[in-house]
Amino acid sequence: MVSDFFYPNMGGVELHIYQLSSCLIKRGNKVIMVTHSYGDRKGIRYLTNGLKVYYIPQHQLYNQSSYPTVLGSWNFPLLRKILIREKIEIVHCHQAFSVMSLEGLFHAQTMGYKTVFTDHSLFGFADLSSIHTNKLLKFSLSDVNHVICVSNTCKENTVLRGALYPEDVSVIPNAIDTSRFIPNPTAADPNKITIVVLSRLVYRKGIDLLVAILPDICSRYPNVHWVIGGDGPKRVDLEEVREKHQLHDRVEMLGSVPHSEVRDVLVRGNIFLNCSLTEAFCIAIVEAASCGLLVVSTRVGGVPEVLPEKLSLLAEPTTEDLLAKLTLAIENYKDVDHYNFHKIVKESYSWYDVAQRTELVYDRICKEEVLPFIERIRRFYGCGFFAGKIFCLVVTLGYLIWKFYEWLSPADTIDPARDFDYAKYSKRQMV
Repeated sequence: MVSDFFYPNMGGVELHIYQLSSCLIKRGNKVIMVTHSYGDRKGIRYLTNGLKVYYIPQHQLYNQSSYPTVLGSWNFPLLRKILIREKIEIVHCHQAFSVMSLEGLFHAQTMGYKTVFTDHSLFGFADLSSIHTNKLLKFSLSDVNHVICVSNTCKENTVLRGALYPEDVSVIPNAIDTSRFIPNPTAADPNKITIVVLSRLVYRKGIDLLVAILPDICSRYPNVHWVIGGDGPKRVDLEEVREKHQLHDRVEMLGSVPHSEVRDVLVRGNIFLNCSLTEAFCIAIVEAASCGLLVVSTRVGGVPEVLPEKLSLLAEPTTEDLLAKLTLAIENYKDVDHYNFHKIVKESYSWYDVAQRTELVYDRICKEEVLPFIERIRRFYGCGFFAGKIFCLVVTLGYLIWKFYEWLSPADTIDPARDFDYAKYSKRQMV
C-alpha cells in the first residue's frame, strides 16, 4: 500500500487503507504500508493489527500531500529497496490527490511490479486545476494493471479522466466496522430533536448550504438542537451564524472529533445531515445509518448508491430542497427502527467482503504479462501531442535511472526483511 494519507492523520482514505490492510493480513496476505513521515513519526512502525508501516522522511507540500520529486529524489531507490526487502509482488496505491501514490505507481511499473490504483474522489473537467490534474492522472494510469473505484459514479468519472477501458476498472465500495457503530436509542435527549453533522468544514462539503438552512430550521422548530463536529475554514461562517441569531444554546460546535469518538457523537442524534456538493462514496452516512439515525443527504456523486431509500432522504444540492427534506425528516424521525437500520447496514457492508473482492483483482493482474518497455512508450505517447513526448522522455529517464540502481546495488545484495508472524501474534492476543 502506498499513499500520503495514513495514520496518525485520519479520514476516509486513511480508514479504508487501514481496514483493508487489516482484513488482507487476517486472510493470510503480507501487507506493508509506505507513507511520508508525520512529525516525529519516522522510520518503521508496527500497528496493533500487525501492519508494518514505513514512514519515509519527505516534506509535505499541501494538505498532507508530499512534495513532488519525480526522478530527482532518493525516494526512488528507497522505494526500490523497500519492495525488494519485503519481497513485494503487487503495489497498491490510493487517492489521486496523493503525490506519493502517483509516483509510487510510476516507479513500480518501471521496475516491473504489478500495480493497482484505488480512486476515492470525483474531479471536474472544466476548470484549469482539474484539466492539469486529469492530465497528470492520465499519465499515471497509462500503464497501470487495474483501477478500483468506490462507486459506479466514481468509475465513470475515472474512466473519462484517465482515458481508461471500462473493463480495466472495478467497483468495490467502502465499508465500515458495524460492530463499532451500534445504536443506543437511550443516548438521545427525548426532549429535543438532535441533528448531527460530522464533516470537514470546507466548501466541498456544502457548509454554505448548512449555513443557509440552519437559522430557518431553528426558527421553525424550537426544540431542534444541532451537534456539529469537524474543523476547517468554513467554521468561521457557522460561528458567525450562531452569533448573529443567538443560537449558542442550540448549536454545539465540537471541533475535530477523533474517529474513536464518532459513534458516541452519532448516538446523541436523531437525524444525520450531509450537505456535500461532491462525493464519490460518503462513508459518514453509512456510519450514521448503522447507529440508527435517519439520514438526510444531498443527491450528488455516488451518494444515491450508498444507502437504500428507506434509510435516507436525498435532496438536490439547493437550499429549498434540502430544507424540505430536512423538514420531512424532523416530522418522521420517530418512525425509525434503529436496530433494523443497523441490521440492513451490517448485511450490506463488510470489510471482509471488500478484502475478498480486492484479492480477486490481485489474482487477475498476477496472471497478466509484464508490459514491455516499448509498449509503455507507446501508451504514454498517446497522452497528447506535446504531453505525450514529454511523458515518453520521463519514462525513458526513469527506466535508465532504475537500471543504474540495479547496477549500483543489485537486488541479490539487499538483505530480505523478516516477516511478521501474524498467526503467532493473534494467538498471543487471545490468551
